[in-house]
Amino acid sequence: MQLTKLTIKQAREGLRKRDFSAIELTKACFDQIEKLNPKLNAFLTVTVSEALKEAKGVDKLFAKNETLPPLAGIPVAIKDIICTKGIRTTAGSKILENFIPPYDASVIKKLKEQHAIILGKTNLDEFAMGASTENSAYGPTYNPWDTARVPGGSSGGSAAAVAADMCIYALGSDTGGSVRQPASFCGATGLKPTYGRVSRYGLIAMTSSMDQIGPITKSTEDAGIVLSAIAGWDKYDSTSVLPHIAPAFTLPPLQQNTPNPLKSLKIGVPKEYFIEGMEKGVEETVRAAIGKLEEVGAKAIPISLPNTKYALPTYYIIVPSEISANLARYDGVRFGMKTQSAKGKVQNLIEEYLETRARFLGDEVKRRIMLGTYTLSAGYYEAYYLKASQVRALIKRDFDQAFEKVDVIVTPTSPTTAFKIGEKQDPLSMYLADIFTVPANLAGICGINIPCGFSEGLPVGLQILGPQFAEEKILQVAHSFEQQFTLNFQ
Repeated sequence: MQLTKLTIKQAREGLRKRDFSAIELTKACFDQIEKLNPKLNAFLTVTVSEALKEAKGVDKLFAKNETLPPLAGIPVAIKDIICTKGIRTTAGSKILENFIPPYDASVIKKLKEQHAIILGKTNLDEFAMGASTENSAYGPTYNPWDTARVPGGSSGGSAAAVAADMCIYALGSDTGGSVRQPASFCGATGLKPTYGRVSRYGLIAMTSSMDQIGPITKSTEDAGIVLSAIAGWDKYDSTSVLPHIAPAFTLPPLQQNTPNPLKSLKIGVPKEYFIEGMEKGVEETVRAAIGKLEEVGAKAIPISLPNTKYALPTYYIIVPSEISANLARYDGVRFGMKTQSAKGKVQNLIEEYLETRARFLGDEVKRRIMLGTYTLSAGYYEAYYLKASQVRALIKRDFDQAFEKVDVIVTPTSPTTAFKIGEKQDPLSMYLADIFTVPANLAGICGINIPCGFSEGLPVGLQILGPQFAEEKILQVAHSFEQQFTLNFQ
């Protein structure tokens, strides 16, 4: 038995039956990290002593036959933009190279309450700005399926860690597809919860109105198990949804081995998601997956989301605008590294700000800050940001109207499979990598990526979108697909 290939459910059962210990499972993950991380650069920080100490404590609890939470003793990797008390958190940037948070993000508190084993922090595009994990200040992460290719982004480190069996599951963050798209590129399951379902407290902010923490796992059921652990209202997050609006999520019993688990389910297939320039192999694989859903009782219904064509430009006005505001704090005085003059004297304050940000922030971060500052400036706010906010409302309305006719919407997660490292030098071509995922963030709905096949030996992802707080529904559809059509992604 190769312990690192286990799902959460399998690992949990093995620990309960004492087939292996939490220490053995944790050591197996660290052995895999030691073996593969030099090639993949998925982890930026590993926490061996802390993890083994926690695993030892979990084994003592199992020895007492105590009833433990679902994630007890299960090793997890954390995207390095989620604050972890006492563990370096860089956000993939040199400006936070030495930042050690004095507190845990709310999701980390919840994992610790479950006695989860934190293995370390994973690589990402700097401040989560990118779709390939090439923008990290600590070097790119490489795709385990083909190390000449990207793992996707910005949660590329987390997706690569799961795909390479360096952990049992991972947490990422999704602002415009940064959980779903790398999961697609790496052949993993990636869940973006409804905005507000999971607390953002302790998530280093990029775009506050869209950022959402979500799990990357080896199965749909695992994604539901993690969501059950981390979801819920949080008094520290003003965007967290109150319990009377969205009760705490509990993973329901997922149907297994039933004759027609999707009978009468209405699946919307939007024409705007099958576009010119999409890779032929991706389109064929996704259409075949939709056909398989129909084989087991679902009904595919052509729909239109007419404002989808405006989603990407809308996203790239709103996102840089919020980035400009959120990243103003990284000036070397309030937060982040700072430079001094050659003589070691304190500089003029404005000059010190400029030198600090010029030296320690990467090109993509600077590009988005400048774009956002421009769109928020006097004379341009109404022409750009306000107009984009109005279009965002239209995009949400499209989804609301579509969900009156269908139960879920099924699309490709990405128009391509994983592209080669260095292939997309033009920022605009890189932005197009998220063309199928950003609408869900603009609308605040939930979505999941599941592997649905291969194109030229590389994984292809199927995206299943549901209305706000319909995670149970999309998890059921995804799980039913897995049960009916087992694919070898291990």
